[in-house]
Amino acid sequence: MPERVHIIRGRQRVTSDLGRPLRAPAIAIGNFDGVHLGHQALVALASRLAHAAGGESVVLTFDPHPARLLAPGLAPPMLVTLERRLELLAEAGVDAVVVEPFTTDFAALPADRFIAEVLRGDLDARHVVVGWDFTFGAGRQGNATMLASEGARLHMGVNIVPPVMVAGLVCSSTKIREFVLEGRVEGAAMLLGRPFEITGRVVHGSERGRTLGIPTANLDPEAELLPKPGVYAAWACRLDEGSRLRLRAAVSIGSNPTFAAEGRGAVSAVTVEAHLLDFDGDLYGARLRLEFVGWMRDQRRFPSADELMAEIRRDILRTREILA
Repeated sequence: MPERVHIIRGRQRVTSDLGRPLRAPAIAIGNFDGVHLGHQALVALASRLAHAAGGESVVLTFDPHPARLLAPGLAPPMLVTLERRLELLAEAGVDAVVVEPFTTDFAALPADRFIAEVLRGDLDARHVVVGWDFTFGAGRQGNATMLASEGARLHMGVNIVPPVMVAGLVCSSTKIREFVLEGRVEGAAMLLGRPFEITGRVVHGSERGRTLGIPTANLDPEAELLPKPGVYAAWACRLDEGSRLRLRAAVSIGSNPTFAAEGRGAVSAVTVEAHLLDFDGDLYGARLRLEFVGWMRDQRRFPSADELMAEIRRDILRTREILA
């Protein structure tokens, strides 16, 4: 993460963490899960407004996701971890990120007090940037129109960003989740502005692939959302400090039904296994990021292990073609 980006855990710690108040901040507000092209538009506008006034661009985001507190049974799986969200916001060019703990007390704050106490009081916002569908305050009583009206009264600029459209689709975290769960990683990448990714540490698996001559790295995913079971072409990037490893990978997400059918074990929980092309080395304990480029086929049960291995070799050839 770029060193110049300030990460502040809670609005009331701004001055103590920075050693000063924010300078004429322009603040983009939202959950920013995935930091997709719509989110990037908010950050870009906040940056332009702040820098034109000699101030700082700031993101106000929340942890956990409000739905985790208000309706945990309906809370969506997150596209990225908080750590990755902060990295992506830093890459988008923001000067500071305020991560506000989303607590019961904070959720009960009326909309007018959120504006007066949080935005104008604690953060001294000079400009606020929100999406067209932004809601806030207890019972989601506040919206972008109310924010603009109150902003004018408090001499605080409010900019409402209209829907960001990509290929006729509104760019949203919800639509990206839908694409991922359908295995349509190309569509997710179109809205994210980069490949959908899974990051995790390489752990020991059954080591069946190594025995059969096609070793795989088994990932323990850090985030919550996985594509539907199937086989994908992806780039594998090692994240250890100083590593430049970036290789093609054929990635299987599923439960190894062929080996279960042959009596070699019960159907396992869903696993993420990546065969790194043209690589021979030990990755145990390393952190890998898999950047999904294309879907190749559904997971299915093969009549024998030999037929499965023949199909995996075809998967490897298709991976080379897709990532050529």
